[in-house]
Amino acid sequence: MDSVDQTCISTTLKVIGAKWTALILRELFDGTKRFGELQKALDGISPRTLSMRLDQLERENIVEKKIYPTVPLKVEYSITNRGKSLGDIIAKMRDWGEQSSTV
Repeated sequence: MDSVDQTCISTTLKVIGAKWTALILRELFDGTKRFGELQKALDGISPRTLSMRLDQLERENIVEKKIYPTVPLKVEYSITNRGKSLGDIIAKMRDWGEQSSTV
């Protein structure tokens, strides 16, 4: 593996390699979700961790946060076009996991 390959893989892992991140993306590929919906779907994730991962994904332009000025405040998260480019990677990770669990 040359240094360009290594750099590209490192860049990808920097974005999606943190614990819970791939699972958050998996949920958002199913459609726009509110914070509580994500937390409920990701059994065991703390609100702090979910918030930190969503903030990171928003900074990387992978996830878009939309705030509705209502009472109570309504916030929704969805995948951006840049984030959609990760769809094949997330799908391959799921496929590999399914194959590995049957071996």
